[in-house]
Amino acid sequence: MKLTVQHKPMNLVRWQPITISKSNFLKNNLGIVRKPYLCGSMSSNIVVAIDGYSSCGKSTLAKALAKKLHFVYVDSGAMYRAVTLYFLRHGVDILSPKAVSEALQNIHLDFHAKDYETHITLNGEEVSDEIREMKISELVSPVSALKEVRTEMVKQQQRMGTSSNIVMDGRDIGTTVFPHASLKIFMTADPKIRAERRYKEMIAKGDSISLEEVFENLAHRDYLDTTRAESPLTRAEDALILDNTELSPNEQLAFALEHVEPFLKK
Repeated sequence: MKLTVQHKPMNLVRWQPITISKSNFLKNNLGIVRKPYLCGSMSSNIVVAIDGYSSCGKSTLAKALAKKLHFVYVDSGAMYRAVTLYFLRHGVDILSPKAVSEALQNIHLDFHAKDYETHITLNGEEVSDEIREMKISELVSPVSALKEVRTEMVKQQQRMGTSSNIVMDGRDIGTTVFPHASLKIFMTADPKIRAERRYKEMIAKGDSISLEEVFENLAHRDYLDTTRAESPLTRAEDALILDNTELSPNEQLAFALEHVEPFLKK
């Protein structure tokens, strides 16, 4: 399987983040960190890892942060969704490791930027919209739990982190893909709020679905994501917790910018 990404590397310095609690974040007006300290292992690339539950706004924050910093945005979830789409189209038996491994060899994913948005193609076909449909949402967790799939995806994601400054969101970025990421953020929100956000997005796209169906889908995905054997969803010990239940997108971006600022070359 081959994956490519267009990027423009920047000459920045990697620092080690300081963890701040959610209560201190609210108390100190989005948690401004003033005194960072240098990491023992220096690197020319900065990696911001954003993990969290489905429909917590990870992609929204990651895109905005990458755009603001001129970093490469990598939507790891889109990669798993694109693989799921390929498996669905070609009737791949996910219970057969051999069939899964063979299918992965025929998948070429490519990220590219358009109008400040990151799009993904599957074997040359633009699939950014199709991978967000409910038919994919219902199958992506079982597919992403497969050892063969995760091994290949993690390998591709780690390669991207060695060639450019990136913001990557997903479920295991700070724990498995980049355990030594410059900055780690773990996002969460009230389940009902998450369902309402996702429901509005789908209705706006013309999907015919009920709020109850969306809520049940998210609950099911949460269970699968947190209980799977391969790289389950969990918060890294050094990740900052961002509960955005009552926060606007701008407030979330301000939080991330304040914490990533110490990692930038002054």
